[in-house]
Amino acid sequence: MVDTSDEWIRQRTGITERRIAEDDVATSDLCIHAARWAIKNANIDPLDIEMILVATVTPDTFFPSTACYVQKGIGAKNAAAMDLSAACAGFLYGLDLADGMIKSGRYNTILVIGGEVFNNIIDWNDRNTCVLFGDGAGAAIVQATDEPKGILASYIGSDGDYAEAIDQKRDKLQMNGREVFKLGVRLMPEAAQRVLREANVSIEEIDLLIPHQANLRIIEAVGDRLGVPREKVYVNVDKYGNTSAATVIIALDEAIREGRAKPGDLLLFVTFGAGLTWGSTLLRL
Repeated sequence: MVDTSDEWIRQRTGITERRIAEDDVATSDLCIHAARWAIKNANIDPLDIEMILVATVTPDTFFPSTACYVQKGIGAKNAAAMDLSAACAGFLYGLDLADGMIKSGRYNTILVIGGEVFNNIIDWNDRNTCVLFGDGAGAAIVQATDEPKGILASYIGSDGDYAEAIDQKRDKLQMNGREVFKLGVRLMPEAAQRVLREANVSIEEIDLLIPHQANLRIIEAVGDRLGVPREKVYVNVDKYGNTSAATVIIALDEAIREGRAKPGDLLLFVTFGAGLTWGSTLLRL
């Protein structure tokens, strides 16, 4: 469809494969599947969920929200539900909101999901973007705890002056790749350092860095700037491409399954995306 090759894509992005949803699969379908796994792993009843936050820029419809379809699909009758749009930073935006809601004392159990189906907004004739994005979803149950674990520090930010670096024109995604690279390798380390300072934690104490899986060059540049050894930087962009709001939660799930992230480990997440938006979360597993 475009002037490219497998070698060109691998060298410039690190992506070797990805998943593309069938035409009849909506974002909520992937989110429901991920939510059911999260509910099972957390050993809770869907009726215990009080809030559903779905981070996505590819909603099923603008109204009802994708989160309402998820609520119906998992039987979370007692939950309020809403979408949030912060592009690739969306899941960490959702974690930050969930953290604040729980600390307010008004909520105890919140389902946070990052999910995307990019099929319909990708310009398959644009080599700069059509080779990058994949479809996927991940979910987490966030609950109050008295144990010394969970979210230790969180930070989110945005700058609308860079809105045109990644945007949607005529219903299709457009991106200034060089500008995005420069912004990503500057903003993500800055966000990470901010939460480290807030929690009084050194980068040497981090067991695993889970950055937004945009492309391999950005991931490696962020790790290098933070001074994190390559073996402590989680990478799965090679398998899934950039799944936007879903990247870091898919990565966390895989890291746990692989034994790369274990109970007691200190994990550092960092993301950035269209808006521009960015965020970082420090978490004790």
